[in-house]
Amino acid sequence: MNIRFAFLAAAGALALSGCQVASAAGEKVVEAPEASVKAQEPDKLRVAIFAGGCFWGVEGVFSHVKGVKAAVSGFHGGTAATASYDKIVTGLTDHAEAVRIVYDPREVRYDELLQILFSVVADPTLKNRQGPDVGTQYRSAIVPMNKEQARVARAYLKQLGASGLWDKPVATRIEPYRAFYEAEDYHQDFMARNPRHGYIVRWDKPKVEALARLFPEHYRTSFLRDHS
Repeated sequence: MNIRFAFLAAAGALALSGCQVASAAGEKVVEAPEASVKAQEPDKLRVAIFAGGCFWGVEGVFSHVKGVKAAVSGFHGGTAATASYDKIVTGLTDHAEAVRIVYDPREVRYDELLQILFSVVADPTLKNRQGPDVGTQYRSAIVPMNKEQARVARAYLKQLGASGLWDKPVATRIEPYRAFYEAEDYHQDFMARNPRHGYIVRWDKPKVEALARLFPEHYRTSFLRDHS
């Protein structure tokens, strides 16, 4: 069951939050293995789309990764007509809360983004949930934008499944790209705008701390606020 709560936005407008009230349970940080199949990418900006539960945390973590030039919270998997928060929370739209990332492969490769995703952001064994958030809109999914990303993603999920790091099988799906729809403005840069928000403090701040601890070579202290 979705338990929602309201928060007061900086502009003074009351807006519905994107994720559930934090529960008492925690999330396990797992140091996922370095990818055995490295991405072979051109020296130009590329786009990646990941779904891994509430997009506040996904965007928040990747906004602290060196080489990421933009991170946008949004919806992927459904139609334009249902691409709004009040519709996707029903879990009936085919959309997942997702993040569109623009990155420079000269600074961080696609396979390294996947390693970060499954180390500190998403548990690949959970189906239609992450942390306290339950529903198809919180599924874990990789959306390759080209053949190389698809090749690397398939190999990495297979590698994770054989790693023995989790007791349950990998449930993360590779989904074909349909269209990405940007979420409402109050969802963008949510962690930076609301650092004391209960959900951020309980669930997402520890993910950024884990990023800094496990991947110091990729960690950027400042939060990338440009989500154009």
